[in-house]
Amino acid sequence: MLAGELGEPRRWALKHQCQVGRFFDAESLVPVGQAHIMADTESLGPHGVHFLETLARHDPRARRVRVPTITDPRGVDFRHYKRLGQKQWMADLEARAIAAFEALGVLMTNTCINYQTIMPAVQGEHMAYGDTGVVIYSNSVLGARSNFEGGPSALAAALSGRTPRYGFHLARNRRGTHRYVVDFEPRELSEWGALGGVIGRLAGSYAAVPVIEGITAPPCSDALKHFGAAMASFGSVALYHMVGVTPEARDAGDPWDGAPPEPRRIGHADLDAFYATYSGAGDKVDVVVFSAPQLSLVEMAALADRLDGRRVNPATTLLAVTSPEVKAASDRMGLSERIEEAGGLVLSGVCFYQSYARELGEANGWRRLVTNSAKLVNIIGGYGYEPTLASMDACVDAAVSGRIGRQRSVA
Repeated sequence: MLAGELGEPRRWALKHQCQVGRFFDAESLVPVGQAHIMADTESLGPHGVHFLETLARHDPRARRVRVPTITDPRGVDFRHYKRLGQKQWMADLEARAIAAFEALGVLMTNTCINYQTIMPAVQGEHMAYGDTGVVIYSNSVLGARSNFEGGPSALAAALSGRTPRYGFHLARNRRGTHRYVVDFEPRELSEWGALGGVIGRLAGSYAAVPVIEGITAPPCSDALKHFGAAMASFGSVALYHMVGVTPEARDAGDPWDGAPPEPRRIGHADLDAFYATYSGAGDKVDVVVFSAPQLSLVEMAALADRLDGRRVNPATTLLAVTSPEVKAASDRMGLSERIEEAGGLVLSGVCFYQSYARELGEANGWRRLVTNSAKLVNIIGGYGYEPTLASMDACVDAAVSGRIGRQRSVA
């Protein structure tokens, strides 16, 4: 590959990976089972799209990916971009990127919940995943092995079929480093996200591997999705162990080399303080967003149930964002229709903060945003929004009334 005998795209890929591997003192390259590329057009820009098009012009034998390769959410839902105030150039750039990816043999899954919809990784399987929520879920809940792969590195892994063996590909880096004991059981998905945010802030390092004790009942997939996505967002954490729940923490001693450290206890007050950071009781609501991560089919059904017989305030926008696979199932089951009959809008294959969020806010006059995603409240302030974190019930109430209700308390 480095000699160019298998084509320029693979030569570029392996050269890139050797540079990354040397930087991180990688021991070798390791074959991967899948690659997952983060490459929305807001991040790519015209030059990034041109680079993809350059690779896509090579001979098919040289440019086709070697392992199953999927994509993170895009930036444009072609059915609704005009309604949302996105510009034509955004859609045109998106179409060019999609055409280039398809020429490379990439499967346009457009999702950050591939572990719930496509083909989940299995324990011990090496991957080259990009989205931080995908990585932390796959590493922690499924026991797979992946680092946070930037867009070029994930594409390089797709073309070469391997990735540098460093970080969480190595067993020694998967041992526990921090210990937390949770004194309560989260109930709502927003509470699971808030707990992940609290632990992420405390851990605060990509090299940290938090070990969580005190959770007595196995959480559902959506709970762990919000928990991990927030921990990765607030702390750059890529792997955690939950005792009795995740596969590398069958018991309290499993994640440790030697005696575990003294724990940091996390209680109701920690969660209340986290929520207080993202308040806004009584404020007018501009937009209610269910996104980041995309909604599972179960979440879509829960949202449809809560909207039955109700109507979104005319001055408020409600967006339900999901994957193309879940959208198709929601259409078939009538969930999308129920959400939209109530005045919501179902978006497919995108993520709110990857959809030119600042421009969306300016085009629609959106500022106060309400969501049940702790990950989203951490990110969206950088795009000019004032975010509020609330349960799904409270989010729906806010969308219907047009106002944020009383701040919740778990105590």
